[in-house]
Amino acid sequence: MAELFTAQNFVAFLTLLALETVLGIDNVIFISILSGKLPEHQQAQGRQLGIAFAVISRIILLLAITWVQRLEGTELFTIFGNNISGKDLVLLLGGLFLIGKSTYEIHEKLDTEDHGTHSVGAGKLTLSNMIAQVLLIDLVFSLDSVITAVGISDSLVVMVTAIILAAILMVVFSGQVSAFIERHPSMKILALSFLILIGSMLVIEGWAHEAAEDLHLKNYIYFAMAFAVIVDFLQLRLKSKQNKPVKLHNQPKMPESGD
Repeated sequence: MAELFTAQNFVAFLTLLALETVLGIDNVIFISILSGKLPEHQQAQGRQLGIAFAVISRIILLLAITWVQRLEGTELFTIFGNNISGKDLVLLLGGLFLIGKSTYEIHEKLDTEDHGTHSVGAGKLTLSNMIAQVLLIDLVFSLDSVITAVGISDSLVVMVTAIILAAILMVVFSGQVSAFIERHPSMKILALSFLILIGSMLVIEGWAHEAAEDLHLKNYIYFAMAFAVIVDFLQLRLKSKQNKPVKLHNQPKMPESGD
C-alpha cells in the first residue's frame, strides 16, 4: 500500500480516479434507466446489484490482466481488411447492444408519453432480466475501464484502489442520479441519447481503433455530452421560473412618439 504514496503513483492514482469516475457515469446511467423499469420495491436493490457486478467485473479483469492483454492482441478474423481482435469483438457487440437497447427505450418512452400513461414502463422488467443486461454491458465498460487503467499505471494497488473508490462514488450517487433522471423526462431522453453516442463510439473503436485514437474521438464525445448537459440544466432552470415573466436588464428605451 505504501507504493500508492510515491509522487508518480499518486498522480497516476488521481488521474485514474477521475477517468474511472467518468467511465462509471456511463454505467450508472444505464443501470439507473434499467432499474427504473423494475417494481418500485426492487429498484434500489437492482441499482446496488448492478454496481456491485460492475466493480467485481473490473477487479476480476484487473487480476486477469494478462488474459485481457491477450484478448486485445489476438486477431480472431478479418472483415473488409479490418483485423478484429477479441477486444474489438466485445466492443462491437457491446456498442451495438447499447445502441439497440437505448433506441428501443427512447421509442418506448415516446410511445408512453403519446398515450399519456407515464408509468407504463415501471414494473415491466424482472430483476433477473435486468441483471443479465447489466452483466453484458458491465463487461464492455469494464474492459474499456481496465485497459485505460493499465495504460496509465503499472501498479496493481493503484489500479484497484482507484477502481474501488470510483465504485464507492457510483454507489453514493446512483440513487440521486436515478431519481433525477426519473423526475425529468428530458434528462432521461438525453441520457439515452448519450448511451447511443457511447455505443457508437464503442462500435467505431472496435471497428477502427487506431483511427478513433488519432481523431481523439472520446474527447469530442465527452465535450459534446458536457455541453448538452449544461444546456439542459439551463433549460430546466428556466422552466422552474416559468410562472415569472422573464425580464431583460439594461435594455435601451424606445423614444416616445412626439419627441
